[in-house]
Amino acid sequence: MMNNYELMVIFTPILSDEEYAAMQKKYVDFIQENGGVIVHQEPWGLRSLAYPIQKKTTGLYWVLEYQAPSDLNARLTVQLNRDEQVMRHMITRLDKYAVEYNAKRRAGIQQNAIQKEFDNLNA
Repeated sequence: MMNNYELMVIFTPILSDEEYAAMQKKYVDFIQENGGVIVHQEPWGLRSLAYPIQKKTTGLYWVLEYQAPSDLNARLTVQLNRDEQVMRHMITRLDKYAVEYNAKRRAGIQQNAIQKEFDNLNA
């Protein structure tokens, strides 16, 4: 049985762009190797934190939506907890309404991007 999940990770802000991308790939690969399917990923980049974590006031945010058997999350949590580059993480199980909302939101983002391109071409 595959469930829908969303993983939000805050990586340490000292990562280079290449390291940030490598960390994302590491967890995408981990999920896929353990029977999960990636639905969507969205690197948010550097953002301010609400409160300092490990004396840092910013972090590199990354959101990943995936489908996986429920036993995968325990192994994923162990990996995230062991990783010194991860300051915080949160796995959320998505119900069908959240999955539907995320899909609509992504479609809306894509539609807005297409509209902007169209407007720019006709300007």
